[in-house]
Amino acid sequence: MTTKMDSKVLCAALLSIAILGISAVASFAADPTGTWRTEENATVRVSNCGGGLCATIASIKEPNDPQTGKPKTDIHNVDPSKRNRPIVGLQIFTGLRPEGANKWTGQIYSPEDGKTYDVNVVLENAGTLKIQGCVLVLCESAVWRRQG
Repeated sequence: MTTKMDSKVLCAALLSIAILGISAVASFAADPTGTWRTEENATVRVSNCGGGLCATIASIKEPNDPQTGKPKTDIHNVDPSKRNRPIVGLQIFTGLRPEGANKWTGQIYSPEDGKTYDVNVVLENAGTLKIQGCVLVLCESAVWRRQG
């Protein structure tokens, strides 16, 4: 037989557990670090570095050049001295700093054209990262999905 006091204690305990659960989900959702799959089926690792975010290409769909059989390199880089860098291992986010709740701004490097663009990164939920790169008023967006 439970008393009114037992019921109140039980309710308080359940409420505390619910509040802790909500805050744990909220803090998890605000963390963009981890491994992400891009729309092009590349894998990118996002991590904290120097108070901001950085991202490195961990794998790509076709890692080797079909003509040479060797790993693909940064052949489109505007700096000729960097064109022999392997794509896998290339850092693509630089200087991403918090810009509000679940949002970061900085720059993204695109190995597809060898150029660097301004970028906004928004953690839409625990499993979705929206990447928006812009040049002047022209912007392109991509959605990355969390892996693992």
